Amino acid sequence: MNDYEAVIGLEVHVQLDTESKIFCSCPNTFGAEPNSLICPVCTGMPGVLPVLNKKALNLGLRVALALNCQIQQTVFFERKHYFYPDLPKGYQISQYVQPLGKKGFLAVEGTNVGINRVHLEEDAGKLIHKEDCSLVDLNRAGVPLIEIVSEPDLRSPEQAYRYLTELKLVLEYIQASTCDMEKGFLRCDANVSVRKSGDRDLGVKAELKNMNSFRQVRAALEYEVVRQTKLVKEHRPVLLQTRLWEESARRTKAMRTKEEAHDYRYFPEPDLVVYHISDKDKEAEQNHIGELPAQKRRRFKDKFNLDPKYADIMLSEAALSRFFEDCAGKYADIQKIINWIIGPLRKILNERSLQFSQVRISSDNFIKLVKLTDEGKITNLIAKKILQEIIDTDKDPEEIIKSRNLVSLSDTTELTSMVQQAIQQNPKAVADFKSGKQQAVMFLVGQVMKQTKGKANPGRLRDIFITEINKG
Repeated sequence: MNDYEAVIGLEVHVQLDTESKIFCSCPNTFGAEPNSLICPVCTGMPGVLPVLNKKALNLGLRVALALNCQIQQTVFFERKHYFYPDLPKGYQISQYVQPLGKKGFLAVEGTNVGINRVHLEEDAGKLIHKEDCSLVDLNRAGVPLIEIVSEPDLRSPEQAYRYLTELKLVLEYIQASTCDMEKGFLRCDANVSVRKSGDRDLGVKAELKNMNSFRQVRAALEYEVVRQTKLVKEHRPVLLQTRLWEESARRTKAMRTKEEAHDYRYFPEPDLVVYHISDKDKEAEQNHIGELPAQKRRRFKDKFNLDPKYADIMLSEAALSRFFEDCAGKYADIQKIINWIIGPLRKILNERSLQFSQVRISSDNFIKLVKLTDEGKITNLIAKKILQEIIDTDKDPEEIIKSRNLVSLSDTTELTSMVQQAIQQNPKAVADFKSGKQQAVMFLVGQVMKQTKGKANPGRLRDIFITEINKG
């Protein structure tokens, strides 16, 4: 048993999938020219009044319900005061005393991780650092965020990683956010402390920032647990700090002394009214939630007898899980569908750095391609080339085969002639095979595959080669 244990809580900020910002009508989009999506409201000009985006409130409610929170009947916003160059008002409109949801939980591999609170707030802008100056882009100022604060229930960096993975899935499945971390749509801060195993009192924590992926969160926590454990063992103080993760050095670095809530001088936002959450509001958003990842994981296991690692892959994107289920309803060989998805399909997506939701392939054309391969009408090599085109265009694979004359060569006489020619041209490989080097025959198969541009069945060619060599 370890003498010390980690105590980890996570604060996750998620950009909600709305058309406009939370308190004004500026577009909630990504990638526009700096400071082109701003107005007097989101830039904090004197005398302007914020108006709450109803869809942001609804999506926030949906998130709170999906995370099993107690929904507050009345909610209001507050001003959270702090200075930062990309926060023009000098305060952020957020929720503190009366958040949207409290005391929820997320089940992660059989363990319920407590959710302390779920609340709405506006995002700040963005600083762009140059060699001799920093520039401010306020396009992100006023973007609607939902903040999800866990209880300090996580006990290892790996458990934190799995919590984040499951949370991201939930948010995607309920269509609250795309959770694109590369665009900053999901950001995570981690609070971590170390204490003696069995102690109930919490140790002094550090807040970790500047992590751009779940892997970085896990790595930063691993480093910090080791650092703090060493300090505790040596009876040296652990300081209450905000620390940055340095990816290049693979370590955390002290940034500033950690603030407490009272430092922010919260008080009610006078320009926004109190909002009442009715049973009708909750029912409407509950109906939008549908089947959550944990429920789908159990159903896939029962219905398709999926290995857990395959189930995790099929559930890794909401669009992919729907695609898999559509395919399973059109072809009985579930394992072949899985093999094609986790093999050729994912390989192409990874090579192109694409999510499944970004491609056009339909389950009809995907299954048609699998069937054509199983029936021997095309080879695996040709099928993989066709898959590339289907991903881009969703064309019927039979049309691609016909237009490019890609039908598998099956004429035995023609294949035997090619085999005999390859035997004559490669005497060393023939001799190697006769001397017991079984792989030599695959070299010969490769020669004919090149000649036929992948249209011959390699298994059939191998059989013909062995027959012809044994004859000779």
